[in-house]
Amino acid sequence: MTETPIRAATNRALKPIKVGEGPCCIVITPNGKTAYVSNDGLGEVLGQTVTAINTATNKALKDIRVGFAPGGLAVTPNGKTVYVVNIDLNTVTPIRTATNRALKPIKVGLAPWAIAITPDGKTAYVTNSISGTVTPIRTATNKALKPIKAGREPLAVAITPDGKTAYVIGPGNKVTPIRTATNTPLKAIRVGAGPDAIAITPDGKTAYVTNSDSNTVTPIRTATNEALKAIKVGADERAIAITPNGKTAYVTTDLAVVPIRTATNKPLKAIAVDNAWAIAITP
Repeated sequence: MTETPIRAATNRALKPIKVGEGPCCIVITPNGKTAYVSNDGLGEVLGQTVTAINTATNKALKDIRVGFAPGGLAVTPNGKTVYVVNIDLNTVTPIRTATNRALKPIKVGLAPWAIAITPDGKTAYVTNSISGTVTPIRTATNKALKPIKAGREPLAVAITPDGKTAYVIGPGNKVTPIRTATNTPLKAIRVGAGPDAIAITPDGKTAYVTNSDSNTVTPIRTATNEALKAIKVGADERAIAITPNGKTAYVTTDLAVVPIRTATNKPLKAIAVDNAWAIAITP
């Protein structure tokens, strides 16, 4: 299995990098030097590794053994720790980036799916797709806090740059904002059919949600939590990432990566990439 680097300046795909079986998700350290890819396996064979990649050389480093079916990843703002959810073990494994060593797993809810970390690095939020909850984790101690009810089958999560709100994709084509100061869920926002992933612009003004069943991306105005006009892209949208300058969002589909100009919410020419699943952008 492989990961494909894309040169953002030219939107050109580079030579694929060999990783583990069933690469699922990817995150890049704040210094841009290392990418981490979770390998959740193929078919009935569950993966147990995360692959570290040196971004300067695009070379895969030694695999890191974690729990079964590793999925969502997040890295602390200081770049010292990567957290990976282990879907089949209902745990989250911290990885110390200085040594690429896995630490003691943290117990969370059933079938954890995605994870995001507040900008101050103090709290990670984990969606538990079967439990219908979001588990906050205090990163200083790696202790799980009281779960937050988030409706049936919460999936992706993203946090605003000011750290005040976490947005969680849930059932019924809705996104639920959570006020992080109190860990209280707010009124849900309706988006397109089959929402899968979410990313927030660096200025915190807009969240973008991919809707795989309606082949669209829904922008949300975070000041009012209002869904804006859906953006038509490709087919089977899966993941989204936004450039550090906030000018472009990249959406993965089954046959391509589609850039979206955030100033106009217009899709640009698609970049051919076979079966694109996850995406992350260097700082």
